[in-house]
Amino acid sequence: MNTMLDEFSLLEHRGWQRVAGKYEEAWSGLTRLFIPHLLQAAEITHGARVLDVACGPGYVAEAALALGAAPVGVDFSAEMIALARNRNPRIEFHEGDAQQLDFEDSRFDVVLMNFGLLHLAMPEAALSEAHRVLRLGGRFGFTVWAGPGESPGARIVEAAVKAHADMSVEMPTGPDYFAFADSAQCRKTLGRAGFDPGSLVFETVTVEWQVPTASFLFESEQNAGVRTAALLARQTASVLKAIKAQVEASVRAHATEDGFAIPFAAHVITVRAA
Repeated sequence: MNTMLDEFSLLEHRGWQRVAGKYEEAWSGLTRLFIPHLLQAAEITHGARVLDVACGPGYVAEAALALGAAPVGVDFSAEMIALARNRNPRIEFHEGDAQQLDFEDSRFDVVLMNFGLLHLAMPEAALSEAHRVLRLGGRFGFTVWAGPGESPGARIVEAAVKAHADMSVEMPTGPDYFAFADSAQCRKTLGRAGFDPGSLVFETVTVEWQVPTASFLFESEQNAGVRTAALLARQTASVLKAIKAQVEASVRAHATEDGFAIPFAAHVITVRAA
């Protein structure tokens, strides 16, 4: 593996190594809701050679296999790869860097990333690598979170953090979390990476994440996240208490008979390799 050793990459790598075992319980119930939309948008067909980049526990590769595709997964976290191999022994998984893929040119028909792009120090390098390993006309499909203006769940967390957190604490600087949430800018960036800008399909999907308690969202951010978790870890106990209380109060507005249903929005984006 050749992961970039800048501070942001180290934060992300160490973070996902640390929380890999908690991902299934914390975030999978949310991120997996977008996989059917991603696979449909990418037009997965029987026999398609599919690369699941930043695969985590291998959910996308697993879903692609169920459709008759021939998936391969790659992730920079050895802990995540261990989970993926344990879950899906029939699928080939590799530890590797999305920004420097260890695959030959034009090997795949489809490259997919489910929320992986947001965790890379050099996302444009990952786009160029996705293009390199795709055959001409192959499809690249990925998801990114929508901003707080479109996503109530994201708005809950942002509002509480902005209201109470000390944002001056020292943090590794990473790319804009919502850099790909604008379709026009996304089209330009993908064009620079070699994709056909005219083939871009940009869809916003909203799902309802069912969680058991009002504290589940905050606890997931604090104990099973990376970027926000790092910010929270640098706050005082009283600040954390205030953030948690506001998040819980906001989540309670989404109460159902058996828990809470928090709306989260994401953009499902596909484009063809030129």
